[in-house]
Amino acid sequence: MEASVAIQTLPEAKNDDELIRIVDEVIAYIKSTGYNYYVGPFETAIEGPYDELMDIVKECQHIAVKAGAPSVAAYIKVSYKPEGEVLTIDKKVSKHHQ
Repeated sequence: MEASVAIQTLPEAKNDDELIRIVDEVIAYIKSTGYNYYVGPFETAIEGPYDELMDIVKECQHIAVKAGAPSVAAYIKVSYKPEGEVLTIDKKVSKHHQ
């Protein structure tokens, strides 16, 4: 696995319930990709091929707008190692979630 991405999608929303509904749609999309992912309280991490993850990051913005957000901001963290393996989600957090 050459890349790991953390995405925090921040849609504009009328209230907290609407914000959660929109973010839940983005997370459902990430789940549907079939890649390994981890949902945290502030961001969702996903692992896979770099180019495909960048497409997923882009689509997350479209999903939020389609779900009703008039605008969306995102914070993205990327770990990319084209000639090797990045640290996996499991290696980073499994010891904390037993």
